[in-house]
Amino acid sequence: MRPTLIGFTAILMWSLLALLTAASGKVPPFQLAAMTFAIGGSMGAVSWIFRKGAAAALRQRPEVWALGIFGLFGYHALYFFALRLAPPAESGLINYLWPLLIVLFSAFLPGEKLKSHHIAGAVLGLIGTVVLVAGRAQLGFAPEFIPGYCAAFVAAFVWAIYSVMSRRFAAVPTDAVVGFCLATAILGAVFHLMFETTLWPSSAGEWLAVLALGLGPVGAAFYVWDIGMKQGDIRVLGAASYAAPVLSTLFLVLAGYAQPTLSLALAAALIAGGGLIAAKDMILRRK
Repeated sequence: MRPTLIGFTAILMWSLLALLTAASGKVPPFQLAAMTFAIGGSMGAVSWIFRKGAAAALRQRPEVWALGIFGLFGYHALYFFALRLAPPAESGLINYLWPLLIVLFSAFLPGEKLKSHHIAGAVLGLIGTVVLVAGRAQLGFAPEFIPGYCAAFVAAFVWAIYSVMSRRFAAVPTDAVVGFCLATAILGAVFHLMFETTLWPSSAGEWLAVLALGLGPVGAAFYVWDIGMKQGDIRVLGAASYAAPVLSTLFLVLAGYAQPTLSLALAAALIAGGGLIAAKDMILRRK
């Protein structure tokens, strides 16, 4: 139970990811990834000072490093692109198909199988994304948003694959995530220098948003999520994750980054509802 509760704190932090990213200004995606992951990785590395031998966790097989970098760098590069290329609320909701995908993918783990309610939940989630995009058409939808929506959609698959596959490497200590974060920061910096023009936050508020991202959603959240995925109940965490899109959208609306439209509310309800249906087994199991 304790590892599952620890993993749940990551969901709470991620519900602020879209809001803090939007509040960080116009920092290019790869630059933002480099900055925030450097903060998150450094935070984890500092803890090694008080735990002798913790740094030895960096000695891992190539496939472990490949999964970690694929998940952290691949997901966040796509996610930050999505929030830069399309409205944050809509991009965030499309991205939050990942909890549903975790439930679907976990059904293929040993001893599990895909059932009709898993498929029904997936269909509802898909309908939610259609409603979302259709709603944007009524609000002046423009074709230039499509790349952002596509990036958010692919990001959802990347994070779901990383999360479920982490279970396959349950013996890998969470301290290895420090290495994944620092490697992601380095890759972000390299890609930034190759493809982007440097643009620093323009106000104290934007700098604070970057710092908050690095400490929370792009920092501590990865460590507690790793504990939850490897030691906790992955399916309960998948079900609990459906609170994230609703909370994320609510925070964006309250902060003025999104309008409380009917299509936005309906899409959030469909995506969250689809996830709950897909997670029926694990919910009933906990009663």
